[in-house]
This record gives sequence, C-alpha cells and structure tokens, in this order.
Amino acid sequence: MLTAITLRHIERIFAVTDALGISREALVIPLRPERPGRIRQIPGGKIEITVERDMDFEEWLTGLEDQLRLVLEKGPG
Repeated sequence: MLTAITLRHIERIFAVTDALGISREALVIPLRPERPGRIRQIPGGKIEITVERDMDFEEWLTGLEDQLRLVLEKGPG
C-alpha cells in the first residue's frame, strides 16, 4: 500500500504528462494517494491526478496515459 507520493513518483507522472504535451502548471497531484485513485478535470481547467493507494505504483502508471487521454477528450464538466 502506497502511503505518500514522493518526488520520484511525481517525476514519473511528469514523464507521461510531458509526452502528452500537458503543461506541468495544469496539473494538481495530491501528495496522499487515495482509494479509489482518480484522474479528473477540476474547476479552473486543471487536471487532478490522484494516485491509487492500493495498487502497485508502476502498474498504476501504465494506465495513466490512457486515463489522461479520456479526460482530455471529455473536457471540462
């Protein structure tokens, strides 16, 4: 079980978001993982990436790009 998001985790997330052309300033990454984790667009247009607490981080990371694409396609609301 993941208890905190470290700089190493954030750098791995940024590697995915950078490749998609998402500005780091457009992201909100809470430092506490939750169950369930979620990726959503929040008011103001930023994308909140909450890491799943009960899943291996590397496994969770493999699905991040697809989840981000869905959020970007859906847009705000």
